[in-house]
Amino acid sequence: MIDGGGRSRDGFPDVCLTPTPGGAPAPVAYPNIAAGNMAVPGVYNVLYMGMPAHNMSSVVPMSDGDNGGVALGVAAGTVMGPSRHLTGAFTCIVGGMPATRLSSVSLQNSTNCLGARTVPSQTKVLLLAL
Repeated sequence: MIDGGGRSRDGFPDVCLTPTPGGAPAPVAYPNIAAGNMAVPGVYNVLYMGMPAHNMSSVVPMSDGDNGGVALGVAAGTVMGPSRHLTGAFTCIVGGMPATRLSSVSLQNSTNCLGARTVPSQTKVLLLAL
């Protein structure tokens, strides 16, 4: 779908190594949020409520929420990495790729944690495809 401004993808746990007073970094679980209005590329010739549609090639280049884990993520070795969708509406093709929608599963912070689109960015167009 599109994102007219609301949060798009939320992931938890994003386990990152966090500095401790003792010196050795400890793994800490952080929430990970990717704002859908930062996604590129959008499908600029398909507009929902005046905003470009998102498909499975739309990537949010920078996620947020795990900023305290400055010793990098446990699984991917990144902090504030990109987010991309793993699932979409495979029978609804937008811009040559399956469209994404509410509940689409995503990889957050590169491949450090799983997420999902949990907040609808608009409620006029809903994809009920497989």
